[in-house]
Amino acid sequence: MTVFETLVDFLNNFIWTYIMIAMLLGAAIWFSIKTRFVQFRKIGEMFFLLGEGAAKGIEKNQVSSFQAFCISLASRVGTGNLAGVATAVAIGGPGAVFWMWIIAILGAASAFIESTLAQMFKVKGKDSYIGGPAYYIQRGLGLRWMAILFAVCITVTFGLIFNSLQANTIALAFQDSFSIDPIWIGIIISALTLTIIFGGVHRIAIVSGVIVPIMALLYIFLAIGIVLFNIEKLPGVISLIIENAFGLEQTIGGGVGAALMQGIRRGLFSNEAGLGSAPNAAATAYVSHPVKQGLIQTLGVFTDTLIICTCTAFIILFSDLHSTTSLNGIQLTQAALSSEIGSIGSTFVSIAILFFAFTSILGNYYYGEANILFFTKKRWVMTSYRLLVGVMTLGGSLISLQLVWNLADISMAIMGIVNLIAILLLGKYAIKALKDYNSQKRIGIKSPIFRASSIPDIEDKLTCWPK
Repeated sequence: MTVFETLVDFLNNFIWTYIMIAMLLGAAIWFSIKTRFVQFRKIGEMFFLLGEGAAKGIEKNQVSSFQAFCISLASRVGTGNLAGVATAVAIGGPGAVFWMWIIAILGAASAFIESTLAQMFKVKGKDSYIGGPAYYIQRGLGLRWMAILFAVCITVTFGLIFNSLQANTIALAFQDSFSIDPIWIGIIISALTLTIIFGGVHRIAIVSGVIVPIMALLYIFLAIGIVLFNIEKLPGVISLIIENAFGLEQTIGGGVGAALMQGIRRGLFSNEAGLGSAPNAAATAYVSHPVKQGLIQTLGVFTDTLIICTCTAFIILFSDLHSTTSLNGIQLTQAALSSEIGSIGSTFVSIAILFFAFTSILGNYYYGEANILFFTKKRWVMTSYRLLVGVMTLGGSLISLQLVWNLADISMAIMGIVNLIAILLLGKYAIKALKDYNSQKRIGIKSPIFRASSIPDIEDKLTCWPK
């Protein structure tokens, strides 16, 4: 390990051990209590609103609630679900899966708050609504420097570093399955990415809306089949997860700390709850009340971690390869699936990660675009950013796995800290919006309509809502 890699590893562990985990869990618990556990109470309505958004027609230059959901899910469902889970289990043990579940269950409340705020403080862009943490930090808190800091952090984190990680995972998967040189995978992915992102948010929404649901369902059905085939092992696997999360042996050996750390890190990387990324997609949706999109985006956290990540974890734990080999990342997932369904398993994972990670690249790119537009409208800046995304997807396919994960963790932590501070200060307005939504539902209004005057404190700052 080089001096630079050692320094990055130390900084990564310091930020996560002493700052990030405390803030994440603190905010998640606080918002769960303040919303009276909205992530559980409203779960039926989440599915109803998502179905309504999928069925509802949308006018030109508008993004539907379902399309906005797919853009955010495109970013969520990717490397974290197939490679990140494997890394968590390989390093933190089976107990890491339990902590992934916990951060998703509690963090869903933070996801509701940040996406509702994004809808409330959104602005009208050239082709659609636009918004996210940078917008609610400036308009809600009046702190432009903090807003610009977040905008720069998310552009670098998602548009560049995370996209390098997605490309790295695709390259490793295809090298393992088909012995294809990573440089060629990098060139192909880079070319496809540039072709789509120069078409703007609507092209990204259309591509994500088709690919993400199909691949997610195929992967879930395959995992369910494997679970049913290994049903006699399921109680043992669940017991193994719980024991490794709390067991006496793991406590003495420091395994609980490793499991907790890896579970929360990889869980956050996968579901992004409280990180400040999904609100950028949530803000684009055309809905009658901001709470609607907040609820829909909350469902995305459950879909990502409780369903898709759990599928990967079960496949790996059924195989027991996490304890008998030195494999890590996507290669561990490939080997585990191959042990269940034969050599075709490795091929399937390669194809799945191609689509999952590629749509993540598109979703990640959009987060950067939305935040660049926050501080500049110059065309050459956006063109340069798009070309740089292409370069980073090419370069990401060639660098080491450990370095790219550490860089991703550090940049994710910095932007997460900025966003968590913002939503802790502004969360009261999202809670007021939730009360307004609930009061309208109680008097029989099936589709509540939000008015800026419902929250007089910030009425003049909510420019996209009727007075």
